[in-house]
Amino acid sequence: MAGSANGGGLYLATSLPDALAALAERGAAGAPMAGATWIMRRPAGQEGRDGRAYVGLSRIAELRQITVEPDQVRIGACATHAELAAVLADLPECRVLAEAAGRSANPSVRAVATVGGNLCAHDFAAADLVPALLCLEAAVEVAGPGGTERLDLADFLAMRANLEPGRVLTGLVVPRRAVRSAHARLPLRVAGDYPVAMVSLAATLDGADRVEAVRLAVGSVEKVARRWPELEERLQGQALDPDGAAEAAKGVLDGFQARDGVEVPGSYRVRVLPALVRRAVAAALA
Repeated sequence: MAGSANGGGLYLATSLPDALAALAERGAAGAPMAGATWIMRRPAGQEGRDGRAYVGLSRIAELRQITVEPDQVRIGACATHAELAAVLADLPECRVLAEAAGRSANPSVRAVATVGGNLCAHDFAAADLVPALLCLEAAVEVAGPGGTERLDLADFLAMRANLEPGRVLTGLVVPRRAVRSAHARLPLRVAGDYPVAMVSLAATLDGADRVEAVRLAVGSVEKVARRWPELEERLQGQALDPDGAAEAAKGVLDGFQARDGVEVPGSYRVRVLPALVRRAVAAALA
């Protein structure tokens, strides 16, 4: 079904140029759509009543590809969480991202939820992939009328809510480095629940298991996932061990502006972070 330029409906694009043209035609009402899991969260009967003119991207083959190259992994925005977890399972340096993709939500959601949707849901603080991609220093590619632009992921997160009409996230580029990495999440009750908090870790160690470089990112605690530079600084040059890292984390909790929710208060999200750091370090060293 083709949507109108005045809002409402769905147009299924067959190529990236086709999608960009359709979005340009629809102007401010146009919105890209892939897995649609975020839209399906709305109350029954309310789907599609927001006046948006959706442009479906799921039929564009190039946006579903995941390509492993010698120095990087290229991930199409329409690749699903399940596909990403399967492809990265044999890449130790991308373990943190494989775990984040493979443990998010539940199998039914992972089969359709896309990488691009996870990154573009600006009002979804509990997106599993974001902290993992931050600690791997991923970049995103955004296409629009003027061509394709590559952005640092943190910069994209800051601007995604106000992305100009006609621009769309098309993929990610993840550098391949010799790192130890892991993703730790605390669901509220069961595995399929949204996480109360998440910690992603990627570390380069010397021959004595001392930290040469480390990147940590925290998700679901604040409104937007971010790096944890205070803890990174404390771990730099130290022997990496789970208990020591957890103790270091306890000393640098004051900087978080945690979000309250109906499920848990913000103070609880912060309080569990040292335990998640311990779990992430133990998994990375295993």
